[in-house]
Amino acid sequence: MDTKYDFEINEAPAIVYVRPVKVKDLPEEMREQAGDLTTLYAVHTVDGERLALVGDRKLAFMLARQNNMNPVTVH
Repeated sequence: MDTKYDFEINEAPAIVYVRPVKVKDLPEEMREQAGDLTTLYAVHTVDGERLALVGDRKLAFMLARQNNMNPVTVH
């Protein structure tokens, strides 16, 4: 095989942070949408921008990976 491949086009996936968020600490309209959940999981960029808020840790990791991001846990 003599196929040329441009490695510069494919950058490494972005790192995002997954952390638990207490529903009681969210704004009221978000608390209402959380139903019976007490903890949600936030996906954040390295700059702290919240990209998503989901009800399950596993879902947060799947969501990040499906969007070509590398999720890591933040305590």
